[in-house]
Amino acid sequence: MPQTIKAKSGRVLVLPDAEEETQINAGIAADPDTFVPTDEQFQQFRRVSPGRPPLETPKELISIRLSPDVLNAFRATGKGWQTKIDAALKQWLQDHPELS
Repeated sequence: MPQTIKAKSGRVLVLPDAEEETQINAGIAADPDTFVPTDEQFQQFRRVSPGRPPLETPKELISIRLSPDVLNAFRATGKGWQTKIDAALKQWLQDHPELS
């Protein structure tokens, strides 16, 4: 019977037996895109954090109701439409300094 482990999700994973493990390792060794780093190469590795760096002044997540025509017009501009709404509101604040 094959050896199995249970993942946190509840999924049961079947582990490869010794023969399959040998075949897997042979395939890895034959692949020109894989390599085992030397100690010197390993020392040059550095940790990177995923994603963008934290913003100095992060935007606040809110819920706002907009007219369908306004929303559709901004959405029609494509990717970044929410940023364009933010820019339009910033411009409005510049045009109305008495409110700032």
